[in-house]
Amino acid sequence: MTDLTDIAAIVGVLFLAGLVKGVVGLGLPTVSLALLTPILGLPSAMAAMLLPSFLTNLQQALTGGDIPAMLRRFWPFLGAVALGTLATSGAVAAVPTDLLVILLGASIALYAALGLLTPPWPQPGPRERWLGPVCGLVTGLLTGMTGSFVIPSVPYLQSLALGRDRLVQMMGATFTVATLALALGLGGRGLIGGGAALGTLAGVIPAFLGMEIGRRLRGLLSEQAFRRALFTALLLLGLWMIGRELASVAT
Repeated sequence: MTDLTDIAAIVGVLFLAGLVKGVVGLGLPTVSLALLTPILGLPSAMAAMLLPSFLTNLQQALTGGDIPAMLRRFWPFLGAVALGTLATSGAVAAVPTDLLVILLGASIALYAALGLLTPPWPQPGPRERWLGPVCGLVTGLLTGMTGSFVIPSVPYLQSLALGRDRLVQMMGATFTVATLALALGLGGRGLIGGGAALGTLAGVIPAFLGMEIGRRLRGLLSEQAFRRALFTALLLLGLWMIGRELASVAT
């Protein structure tokens, strides 16, 4: 991942992904993976978004206060995310990449469809005690295989009827844990080389710059219209990724 063309792609995509995150508060890893996977391949795309995703989500997780209370309630969920991610983070070296890209495309498409439909999620109530770890584990398993950690974590967190600030904070905490576990899993298996490290470093400043510009644009744009356009684009891109890989397998 040391080719200048690859570095330019990482810089441009991470800037755009940061811009999206600045406007709507989420989407950096999803946009990064969706756009970088067709260019770099899934393993390199996963490595490229690691550090920008970790740092931007850590900042988001630390904003909002009352972190001890958040951890007391959600540690089973977050712990399950970490365990699931570590368990499957070697999949990129053991499972055919085209199958993982299809899974990533399906995850992105499902996430986008749910974002467009915004169904009313029923609150889990007492079931949160076991549903949280289950959703965390499934999220982690998918994260280790695809690098995407939005399904089912985001719908689950939305079902809890958290206040907007706490919801944004918890998504940041979830994505921080998932990214850290993914980095540990890939690194421990020797799947992050020097080129990958250079690529992920190259994306940090563009991601934060995009976030700041997006934050300033937030008041000037219709967030609802922006989210609708974003989720429509992600839905089409996810379906295109699935179709491309299925056609490749068929031939």
